[in-house]
Amino acid sequence: MNAQPTQEESAEFAALIEDDLEVFSEVCCKVLAKNSALVPFRWNRAQRRLNDKLDKQLAAKGWVRALVLKGRQQGVSTYVGARYYHKASLRKGIKVYILAHEQPASDNLFEIVERYHDCVPDHIRPHTGTANAKELEFDELGSKYKVATAGQKAGGRSSTTTLYHGSEVAFWKNDKDHFAASVQAVPMEPGTEIILETTANGPLGQFYERWQDAIQGVGDYIAIFIPWFWQEEYSREPEAGFMLSDTVEGGEMSEAKYAEMFDCSLAQMCWRRAKIHELGGLPFFNQEYPATAEMAFSNSGGNAFISAQPVLEARKRTVEGAGPLIMGADPAGPGGDRFAICGRRGHDVEYLKWRNKLETSEAFHWCKSVILEHEPARFNVDAGGIGAAILSLLKEDDEIPDGVVRGVNFGAPSQYKKVNPHKAGPKNRRAEMWNRMRAWLMNNDEPVSIPDEEALQADITAPRLKATATNDILLESKEVMRAQGVRSPDLADALALTFASATVIHNYVEKKPHANQYGNPDTEKATHKRKAEKEPITMSKLGRQSAITQAGNINGWMS
Repeated sequence: MNAQPTQEESAEFAALIEDDLEVFSEVCCKVLAKNSALVPFRWNRAQRRLNDKLDKQLAAKGWVRALVLKGRQQGVSTYVGARYYHKASLRKGIKVYILAHEQPASDNLFEIVERYHDCVPDHIRPHTGTANAKELEFDELGSKYKVATAGQKAGGRSSTTTLYHGSEVAFWKNDKDHFAASVQAVPMEPGTEIILETTANGPLGQFYERWQDAIQGVGDYIAIFIPWFWQEEYSREPEAGFMLSDTVEGGEMSEAKYAEMFDCSLAQMCWRRAKIHELGGLPFFNQEYPATAEMAFSNSGGNAFISAQPVLEARKRTVEGAGPLIMGADPAGPGGDRFAICGRRGHDVEYLKWRNKLETSEAFHWCKSVILEHEPARFNVDAGGIGAAILSLLKEDDEIPDGVVRGVNFGAPSQYKKVNPHKAGPKNRRAEMWNRMRAWLMNNDEPVSIPDEEALQADITAPRLKATATNDILLESKEVMRAQGVRSPDLADALALTFASATVIHNYVEKKPHANQYGNPDTEKATHKRKAEKEPITMSKLGRQSAITQAGNINGWMS
């Protein structure tokens, strides 16, 4: 018979589980194993990373607002259930609201909480008041759980919520109404939390729109992505003779390239191959078990102009830039788009920053400061809309050298069309610059490097081809993309502007000895970083003379 803990031991234990959620989870919470046995809740890699991200935001802001994009059955709901039960069972006045996409899911989430409550040690379990299929009350603490289903009419508007768990948000039938009702019931106060988690449901809906904002540093939410290969159980022993295929899958990458890109073992790749067959194809696998957020949101009928693979490879690569610095600025006013500036030196993008809601004067001074600090050989500005006023101010400024600032009209006929008006090719300047950018990214002979930024990847892979009767290359407009719920690809447009011309520049300022700069300088997401995981690809390896003198559509510094 076990001896009862002393009062001092009980106090030490209580202090430990109150301070450490992982200890509380393992000691006090039970989960169902695959054989239906109750076992201690021990965190996996995904749950531990999720906890770290949430606690970091909580420490910095005092509250949590998080979007979690994941694969199937990675334990996110189990973790959130433990996190919120830990708070509600040990603190006073905590109101928890759980909203899932359908009734069985709501029931399952509530069962997780009830199981924690039933299995917690007696001296830890709070006194229970109301307890039914939709509510669980800890009456002596004044804390309470409520569960609902998103298939119903939007509710939860009248009550105030402390901790909000939205599950499979991308599948909420009336997501806009729920965001306006129950999500808004959580005040922006210290200690409040909103965690919205889901598998993907294509590039549309409220979750997708907020995810786009979050990866670009807009709003209060942080974006947390959890890839499938973090799950140890997602593997199987390969049969004798199992080999990875070099054949390209679905227009993206081969099994061999996928394994190299994401550092997957043969056992993981064997599991992946079997799961693709079980689900009926690669698009379904990428949605249910994504390796990147872009794969999760990919639309199999999307006809993206630039596919994900070359962009992913450029993100993971480090290349030493050489030659003149060419910068592109994609202006935006006080509306919802981002004002982006990108700088490319040969095969490396060394500068990428964006800001929101800039007035014309502020935008002009930002562009001027960037030009004076970095001394680009060219600073190409989209001359449409607010860009015309900024372009005029920059050209008239006496401190900026003549000839550096150039205006580019996205809708004007392409340089190619001016020479070949009756031949199929890029129809306008925007399509022409994007076509050059695509060739630059896909040039296997001279690898390139871009910032390891999800926001940039999302922008580059977002535009689709628009069909034309003349077979010309034409991208869908920003207005069409916004109407479809897809954010304007401002960062990629800024990069495309660095490909505005195919003229070789001989007189330029060499690269200054500062680190590459990426991010939004108006938020904590601004960074100065280099990708140092792998040995940089130097210009000696690429052939410096070729990189400096070559002109054409894939040249490193066309201007």
